[in-house]
Amino acid sequence: MTIPLIAPEGAADTGRALAAIPSPDVSSISLGPVTIHFYALCILAGVVVAVFWAERRWSAMGGERGTMMDLAVPAVLLGLVGGRLYHVITDYQLYFGPGRDPIQALNIRSGGLGIWGAVALGAVGVWYVARRRGLSMSKLSFAIAPTIPLAQALGRWGNYFNQELFGAPTDLPWAVRVSLDYTYNANGEPRPGMQPLPGSTTEYHTTYHPTFLYEFLWCLALAALLAWLGRRFEDRLGGGRLFALYIMGYCVGRFWIEYLRVDPAHEILGLRLNNWTSVLLFAGALAYFWWAGRRMDRFSTRVVPVGHDSGTQVFDTDPASSDDPAAETTAVDDPDRTRAATADPTAVDDGATAPRPEAGGADGARS
Repeated sequence: MTIPLIAPEGAADTGRALAAIPSPDVSSISLGPVTIHFYALCILAGVVVAVFWAERRWSAMGGERGTMMDLAVPAVLLGLVGGRLYHVITDYQLYFGPGRDPIQALNIRSGGLGIWGAVALGAVGVWYVARRRGLSMSKLSFAIAPTIPLAQALGRWGNYFNQELFGAPTDLPWAVRVSLDYTYNANGEPRPGMQPLPGSTTEYHTTYHPTFLYEFLWCLALAALLAWLGRRFEDRLGGGRLFALYIMGYCVGRFWIEYLRVDPAHEILGLRLNNWTSVLLFAGALAYFWWAGRRMDRFSTRVVPVGHDSGTQVFDTDPASSDDPAAETTAVDDPDRTRAATADPTAVDDGATAPRPEAGGADGARS
C-alpha cells in the first residue's frame, strides 16, 4: 500500500512551516503493563490545580478546609461519566451501526469526553454533597466558578499531545504541525480532519490552526476575569450568577473556536452541533443570571456544615440587625435555631440548606 506523503508547499510555505508549533512524537508512556496517556495527565493536572484554588477561595469565605477535596471525588467521577455520555450520544456513529463495536462506547481509554456532560453531572455530585452537609450551592458555585476554566485550559493540552481537534489549514507562524497517523495506524493514514492539498488525494496540509491553544488562552483569560469580577462585585454575583457568567463566557469562546475546527462532526443548518449547544447554554445562563439577580436575598449563605464550628457560621439573617437583643446571643449558642426562627418564610431554598430533623431531612452528618 502506498503511504500518503506530505508534499512540499513552496519555499515561502516551508519557511512558515519551520515557525510552526511542532507536535510531540509520542502521546503516552508505558510503565510495564500500564500505559499512561498524556491526555489523562493534562486532565488530572487541571483537576488538581482547580481543587487547590477552589480550596483557597472557600477558606477565604469562611468555609472548612478539605471541603473542596471532598466535593472533588464525586464531581470528578460523575464528570467522567457525564463527559463520556455526551460524547457517545453526540458521536453515536462511532460506536453503533454496521462494522462498529458498541462495547467501545465504554472504553474511556480511547478518548472522547464532552465538556458539557462533564460539567452537568459534575455539578450533580457537588449538589449531592452540599445537600448532605447543609452547604450553600450559591456560595459553592461562587468559589468554584473561576477554577473550572483554569482546569479546562490545562486539560486542552491533551489535544495537543494527541494531535487532534485542530482547526482549518493555515500558514500562520503559530500554526500547529500535524503529522500523519503513524502512531495509531501503521499505514500512515491521515488523522481525522487533515485536509488534502488541492487536486491531491494522497498529500495533505501539514499546519493547522491550533484550536487547543486558542481555547487554552481563552479559558485562562476567563478564569482571571471571573476571579476579578468576584472580588469587585461579590455582593451582586451570588446566587450562582458568577457561575452563570462562566457558562456565558465559555460559550462565547467555544462558539468561535468550534467554528474553526475541521474534524468530523454532526451539523445542523450549517453549524456544528457544539455550536448550537453553546448558543442554547448561553441563552439559558443569561436567563438564569437575570432571574437570580431579582432574588439575591433568597439564597442560602451557609459555608459551614450544620453543627460544625458555629463561631464561623455565615447566617442567612444578620442577628445584629434584629430589634430583639436576645437574638444575637441565641445566634451564637444555637445558630440553626436562630436561622429557622428569623429567616424569611418565603425564602427560596437553593438545595443546600439542610431541613430540620423533625421534618425528616438530613441530619447534617458528613457523607
